[in-house]
Amino acid sequence: MKPESIIVGIAGALFGLLCGWMLGAQQAGIGTPAAAPVAQAAPAAAPGGAGAQGATAPALDLARVQALEKQAADQPRDADVRTQLGNLYFDSEKYAEAVKWYQASLTIAPRNPDVSTDLAVSYYYSNQVDQALAQFQKSLEVDPKHTKTWLNLGIVRAFGKQDLAGAGEAWQKVLELAPADSPEARAAKQALDGLKAAHPETGAPATGGGPAATTAAPKQGA
Repeated sequence: MKPESIIVGIAGALFGLLCGWMLGAQQAGIGTPAAAPVAQAAPAAAPGGAGAQGATAPALDLARVQALEKQAADQPRDADVRTQLGNLYFDSEKYAEAVKWYQASLTIAPRNPDVSTDLAVSYYYSNQVDQALAQFQKSLEVDPKHTKTWLNLGIVRAFGKQDLAGAGEAWQKVLELAPADSPEARAAKQALDGLKAAHPETGAPATGGGPAATTAAPKQGA
């Protein structure tokens, strides 16, 4: 079976589930996506598509943006306000602006794997797949056990690069790190099961989750 066909099969069975995890720090916690990213949103079938959720993006809260931009100008060393701006732009699917503000946040606080992962997802939605993959690696350099990064890395490898073996390795890593009953472990196991069913030579066996605690990705703002 061609890799493209496998991707279609995975997308059909698991796309909604996986998309719900394309998010990083933009969620208040592990579970239901926030207003959109990480899932904030459910990722589009391909970067640069109709949007992370495949539906009309929420309107950008211009008043909130203006207030935060003023705060950012007044507080040049405040990483959190820049993260909040990135979150607002991500939720509205304005990924180029999200990239700018996440980069600004990381310039001030570079060792934040949540923001780094949100930046990687924003790169992906901006059709910068290689940049996204490189940013995920930076997240893992900061926190090698950041399961949300591993899960998203697998999604981008699968949908952005058709690298099914690499996607399987990333999802298997989630199972090694996350508790078996965690949302990340469940998503990774279903992804691996779908991959293995479509292409047994590629899909890694889906074992139970490991003992390591899952890193919650707290939202970096309001």
